[in-house]
Amino acid sequence: MSPDRAAPTDRAASPDRAASPNRAAPADRTTPPDRAASPDRAASPDSAAPADRATRPGGRTARVRAAVRAATLAELAERGYQGLTVEAVAERSGVHKTTVYRRWGSVEGLIADALELAGGEPWPVPDTGDLAGDLRALTREVLVGFTDPESGPVATAFVSAAVQNPAAARALHAFFAARHEQAAPLVSRAVRRGEVPADTDPAEVVRVAVAPLYYRLFVSGEPIDAAVAERAADAALTAARAGVLRTTPPPDTPPPGAPAPHEPAPHEPTPGAPAPDTPAPGAPTSNGPGPDAPAPGAARDQTPAG
Repeated sequence: MSPDRAAPTDRAASPDRAASPNRAAPADRTTPPDRAASPDRAASPDSAAPADRATRPGGRTARVRAAVRAATLAELAERGYQGLTVEAVAERSGVHKTTVYRRWGSVEGLIADALELAGGEPWPVPDTGDLAGDLRALTREVLVGFTDPESGPVATAFVSAAVQNPAAARALHAFFAARHEQAAPLVSRAVRRGEVPADTDPAEVVRVAVAPLYYRLFVSGEPIDAAVAERAADAALTAARAGVLRTTPPPDTPPPGAPAPHEPAPHEPTPGAPAPDTPAPGAPTSNGPGPDAPAPGAARDQTPAG
C-alpha cells in the first residue's frame, strides 16, 4: 500500500537519450549544435511530431516522462523530500531543466506525476488462503514500504508533499483509491469463504487495517514494527467479522446524520395519556377540602361548644 518502489534509475539507460533522433543525424546543415544534442527537444510536446505520436503510450513523451519519474524516485531515495530539486532531477534524467520546469513546474509537480504513474501500476495483492493472513501480509507490506532504507524516504516524501501541496494531495488520494480497488479481492474472497458478512466494505477493511500504522508514522511519531502491524490487521479482521465495516447499516439502524428515534424517559408520560397523579374530574385533590368540609357557600355552625 505504500507509494514507493522506484523504477531502475541507471543513467546510462536514460530513455530519452537513446530515443533522440538527432543522435544519428550528421551535425551539420543549419541546426545549431545545442538543439541537435538536446535530448528533450525531440520529446517536447511542442515538437513538430504529431500530437498523437508525441503522447501515445511508448512514444517519446512517455519515455521522457518515465525517465523524469525514475530520476525523481532516485533523488527522493537518496536525499528525501527536503533535498529534492528540479535541477537534480533534470541532471539525473538527462532532460533539459527548462523542459522539466515547463512540464512539471515544481518539486511537488514531479511528486504528483510520479504518484499518478505509480497508481496505474499492478500491485501484488496477498492471497494466503484466509482474510487473517491476507490482512497481516498487507500491513507487513506497509511496514516494509516505510521502514526500508531505500523505499522508506520515497514513501514518506509522497505523504509529506501531499500535506503541503494540493496537486500532490490529489495525486496521493487517487493513488490510495487505486490501491483500495486493487485490494478488494481480499474481502470478496473472504465473503465467498463465509468469513465476513456479504456486504462488508472492502475499502473500509483496508483503511482500518493500515490506519494505525499511518497514525504512528505521521501523527504520534511512535515506532512501528511487526507486532504493531499484526495487531492492526487483527483489529480490522475482528471489526469485519463483527459486521462493523459493512456498506449497509444493520436493520433498525438510522442512516448517518438521521435523528435518533425519541423514547420517553422513565417518568415521562405517554403522549395523550393523563398524568399518573392527576385526579379524575370532580374528585377532591390531596390538598383540597376534606370529606367533612362544608360545601362552598354553606354557613358555618356558630353554636358554641357546650
